[in-house]
Amino acid sequence: MSLSYRQPGVVLTDRHFTVPLDHADPGGETIELYAREVVASEKAGQDLPWLLYLQGGPGFGANRFVGRQAWLGRALEEYRVLLLDQRGTGRSTPATRQTLPLRGGPAEQADHLARFRADSIVRDCEAIRPQVTGGAPWTVLGQSFGGFCTVTYLSLAPEGVDTAIVTGGLPSLHAHADDVYRAAYPRVERKVAAHYARYPQDVERARRIADHLLGHDVVLPGGYRLTVEAFQSLGLMLGTSDGSHRLHHLLEDAFVRTPAGHELSDAFQEQARALLSFAGHPLYALVHEATYGQDSRPTAWAAERVRAEFPQFDAAKALAGDAPVLFTGETIHPWMFDTDPALRPLRETAELLAARTDWGPLYDPARLAVNEVPVAAAVYHDDMYVDTAHALETAAAIRGLRPWVTNEYEHDGLRVGAPHVLDRLLALARDEA
Repeated sequence: MSLSYRQPGVVLTDRHFTVPLDHADPGGETIELYAREVVASEKAGQDLPWLLYLQGGPGFGANRFVGRQAWLGRALEEYRVLLLDQRGTGRSTPATRQTLPLRGGPAEQADHLARFRADSIVRDCEAIRPQVTGGAPWTVLGQSFGGFCTVTYLSLAPEGVDTAIVTGGLPSLHAHADDVYRAAYPRVERKVAAHYARYPQDVERARRIADHLLGHDVVLPGGYRLTVEAFQSLGLMLGTSDGSHRLHHLLEDAFVRTPAGHELSDAFQEQARALLSFAGHPLYALVHEATYGQDSRPTAWAAERVRAEFPQFDAAKALAGDAPVLFTGETIHPWMFDTDPALRPLRETAELLAARTDWGPLYDPARLAVNEVPVAAAVYHDDMYVDTAHALETAAAIRGLRPWVTNEYEHDGLRVGAPHVLDRLLALARDEA
């Protein structure tokens, strides 16, 4: 039974759906999906077209807005919006260290998680669309990984899409995970250089913290082991509009003087734990590299292997000389399954996923080349998370796609640029811009 309730300016309805775990076996096991329907209060009784929002990730539930925050306000001017928790996230049969043992051991867990990629998400969307829209196609808005899913949607079921909007999420149609990370590390290095140019005092602060971690076993509240590599991974923040400033504020409060000497402050440790823990989104760590698997090759911890090609990211070597300690970005490493209590029980499962070779294709270049769905995409020129060259190559491969290439925003442009970004892309898709 659907439950409706109100927030300022909107009416919300909780929607629940049952879909096959494996869409190739529609009569087999099922899982539950959750989505939140949102409509403007003054339009609640109107027959409106639908917009499906696909969250970035993988592994994150849809945004929990209050009222008409961010881009949602612009969307509600003309749509009913469905905020879908993709399978394994939020309230949609979550996949965590607590729930995955219900599947069995690591082998059974890995087989289960192999069905949690973009192709399954798209088939979920097609399974629930008739119940939501009565069969009419809907506008799909995909942010980041949600954009990857949108390109998969145009490959597998374009008949379900009226208009496609992608923000910071045009994937390479062909690149292996190795290629993705080989392109990523130089982008991350440029972001770190820009951060240190903005806050030169952070060069010495980061070196001091890294040196402390190399000489001390630091366990954060909740049991997270703060290694130097984990500290470096805080650079994930540098791809967002305010990430450099937040990182700076974190570093400036790192140490306090105690009777035993200078130690990492409780405030720093608590903030670091909140930023580093995967407790709220373990699926991100488990299937992140699998989102690039589609050529019968294992991903095999690609980010970890490729990092060896960039020795400037080795903190110990940097400290041995006078080089700055470089932060890293959107990369998943096997040591994360040792340092993070939310991931430790899933280490063997992660190893099996990294060794897997039976990944099917996620995109259909031939179908995309004859695409007839109106598509517009924001390509953030300085995006740390998605390679611009890969994105533009894909933009050219999708017939009719209208790209908006800008360095006005970082990867979170849909959030910080609302409602301008969505308005611009809708106009592009409709050939009104």
